[in-house]
Amino acid sequence: MNIRKRVAVIGAGITLYRRRLKESGKELSFYAANMALESAGMSRNEIDSVVMGTAPDAFDGIHMKSENLLDGAGATQKPYTHVYVGGGTGVFAPIGGWWHIASGMHDTCLVVCEEKMSPCFPHPQTAFRSIWDPIISRPLNPNLVWIFALEMHRYMKVHGIPKEHIAQVAVKNKGNALDHPSAQLAAKITVDDVLNSEIMVYPVNRLDISPPSDGAAALILASEDVARKYTDAPVWLDGVGWSLDSAYWTNRDLYFPQYVAKAAKMAYKMAKINDPPQEVSFAEPYDPFTYKELHHMEGLLLAEKGQAPKLTVEGVTARDGDLPICPSGGLLGVGNPIAAAGLMKCCEAFWQLRDEAGKRQVPKAETGVCQAWGDLMQVGTVCVFKRDS
Repeated sequence: MNIRKRVAVIGAGITLYRRRLKESGKELSFYAANMALESAGMSRNEIDSVVMGTAPDAFDGIHMKSENLLDGAGATQKPYTHVYVGGGTGVFAPIGGWWHIASGMHDTCLVVCEEKMSPCFPHPQTAFRSIWDPIISRPLNPNLVWIFALEMHRYMKVHGIPKEHIAQVAVKNKGNALDHPSAQLAAKITVDDVLNSEIMVYPVNRLDISPPSDGAAALILASEDVARKYTDAPVWLDGVGWSLDSAYWTNRDLYFPQYVAKAAKMAYKMAKINDPPQEVSFAEPYDPFTYKELHHMEGLLLAEKGQAPKLTVEGVTARDGDLPICPSGGLLGVGNPIAAAGLMKCCEAFWQLRDEAGKRQVPKAETGVCQAWGDLMQVGTVCVFKRDS
């Protein structure tokens, strides 16, 4: 099928993001979906298809949890697709919805992402004990924090980046999150607070890391002709991109995320963006760690290699700067329910481009880029959103 319809976003919803929410994953999915439907002025019977994004079953402790969440996501007796690419899921899920609409298969699609990390004891890290290659990696007894500490150290070493510059990301994002109603770890902090917080694995301090979270988010996508029936201000999903690199982090130079760059180039080409730093109004790159925002800015071609920290220190990436990065507060401030984290960023793009972001509003926002990252420095997913004109 060679049809490609233009795809609009016409509704968004997000629950609180918290360490331990009493609601089940099914209930969180229901709340986020209902908020998105209300935002769009739609009912569930007007939805043609549903895409659900979740991370491993081990988080919720429910076998085949995508099937368990089906009715909570409003997918009963509807075409239903489950996507999962680790942390990249939250941006890959709307790409799945884009396929449904752009292909002409459906006119409307409800995209829901959910994560309930708190049931995983003693810590969500436990769920990742079995993901390592049994021959190459598992004998090292790795965990995610020290794997990413290796990447952070390499990034700093190649470009001569001082830790103080990276810590500025936590200051910015936690500060931005003070204006987000769903935020879990909003705070006014200083660079010294970050540097003096507990060292987890050098050079990663506790305040360099986003929190484990429970939460859900939802978007409603529609074809152009249907979108115009519901709103005079659709937001267009004009570019999508994805890339999968090797699972073996041991045989790649980790200073630059090629998987993000390839996904970004794909999305930019589709959205007809030739000069990303000049044409992108704001970006929501994936920031589970402070250095990853900077790393991913460079992968998104929004900064030259090694220059993202300098831009941050100079205030370019502040909400009132020339290129606002994570005006929502990002994962560091709002929270990191893994599969739902990236979709929170897509919701933010929708609100920004409709001038509905309140105190978080970026002036004159025309184009927003959202990106997420999954597995072991492996998956890149990118969406480009544009204001209606």
